[in-house]
Amino acid sequence: MYKQTQTVRRALRCAFPYTIPIFAGFWFLGLTYGIYMNVSGFSFWYPMLMSLTIFAGSVEFVAVNMLLGSFDPVQALVMTLMINARHLFYGISMLDKYRGTGWKKVYLIFGMCDESFSINYTADIPEDVDRNWFMFFVTLLNHFYWFSGATLGGLCGSMIHFNTEGLDFVMTAMFVVIFMEQWLKEQRHTSALLGIGLSLLCLLVFGSGNFIIPAMLAILAALTCLRGRLEEGQS
Repeated sequence: MYKQTQTVRRALRCAFPYTIPIFAGFWFLGLTYGIYMNVSGFSFWYPMLMSLTIFAGSVEFVAVNMLLGSFDPVQALVMTLMINARHLFYGISMLDKYRGTGWKKVYLIFGMCDESFSINYTADIPEDVDRNWFMFFVTLLNHFYWFSGATLGGLCGSMIHFNTEGLDFVMTAMFVVIFMEQWLKEQRHTSALLGIGLSLLCLLVFGSGNFIIPAMLAILAALTCLRGRLEEGQS
């Protein structure tokens, strides 16, 4: 029992520093979401329960207008699939990493957001840290940051008056840092250059509102075709 407790604590201590940048972004965005719900006429119960059970920031913002409009479950389903379709690719990428995680797998799947995926997929986890518990705590901490920010924003929304424009750039900056860290770790940058090139190509062809899914499909196809060469280059 003591050994298990030490294992869990060690994984938590290792995971927490990775999530500090996420805390900065999630808390500000969560506060913004909670305030948005408050000024839209919803009690704090709405952002609290939605952040706890949905945990999809973009969908939660869109859901405000859906709740204010007429009841249309088909539209809600289609909109959610369009916004979060990228998670299909995240899930495929994490199949091997989530294998053997036991009961934690259910929560890891539920709580996998962009930020948790980025950390759990790229983090250099020490050998003395349990990988399964590490990924669990990364997911749990990120979920808690969003939940606490949204709840606080819902509670204090009527008392907070400041301009939150531009706060969402925190998340963009965070992904740039994650990309640069991964770039510095790799000896060859073929996969990164492919991702950048295909994303730019899809951006030009499909436009800023529709390029994400085609870009992911193109990147997946390219990396699948070049998998053998990429693995040879890393060995």
